[in-house]
Amino acid sequence: MKELEGAQLDERLRAFLSEDVGRIDVTTEATVPPGTRTRGELVAKSECVVSGLPVARRVFELLDPDLAWEEAAAAGAKVAPATPLAYLSGRARAILTAERVALNLLQRMCGIATATRRFVEAVHGTGCRVLDTRKTAPGLRPFDRQAVCDGGGVNHRYDLTEMVLIKDNHRRLAGGVARAVAAARSGAPGTPIEVEVESEAELSEALAAGADRILIDNQSPETVARWCAIARKEKTPPFLEASGNMRLDTVRAYALAGADAVSVGALTHSVAAADVSLELFTA
Repeated sequence: MKELEGAQLDERLRAFLSEDVGRIDVTTEATVPPGTRTRGELVAKSECVVSGLPVARRVFELLDPDLAWEEAAAAGAKVAPATPLAYLSGRARAILTAERVALNLLQRMCGIATATRRFVEAVHGTGCRVLDTRKTAPGLRPFDRQAVCDGGGVNHRYDLTEMVLIKDNHRRLAGGVARAVAAARSGAPGTPIEVEVESEAELSEALAAGADRILIDNQSPETVARWCAIARKEKTPPFLEASGNMRLDTVRAYALAGADAVSVGALTHSVAAADVSLELFTA
């Protein structure tokens, strides 16, 4: 996982704040007297898995470096509605101006962590891992991936550099699985190679070519079980991943079919944000 920190994190968060604030927070500047101080708490209004509190804290700190902050829930903890997540106090104007960006990130990250935990619990006891994908909104990938980890999932490749992943269009344009794998091995020596397969013939080609990982895409659990059995007859079996419209009601069947991992794009491309609010009081 590539986690933003330090100056890189601040740069990304400042860009988010700039987008949200514009030239000036007219409402806060017009209604809240200068020097006003406030205290408050971030509260989970829905059951969720906690993720993103350090990010939310940093958003507030960028506008109020003297912010006081106390976390009340740990990353990865499952909390009930009405649970306080953190307590804060500081300059009222700064906290109000930063509120929306902090909450947007926190709610999204808690939502992703919550969805991930549900998938992790669905495959519990099988040894199968739950992976994320690159189906993230531009600019949010580091936050989304951290949330997946907080939910108990595992990160797939961060970007296009980390792994060769030969999909249908690559196979077609390269002239088939064998040619694509050979070209990848020559053009990116030492880089792990994963091949997406959608037929038993493609599976056989990928195994013969010595792919490190096989991605079985858009197949039934029964087909995944059969193809996993074939792949595991190899002297050095590849890592086996299943993907394609993974749902909570079907994912365990894929895990029991023998996949080492299932990749779930919905964790990040169809986020249902957790309900988290900021309640402020006079200091």
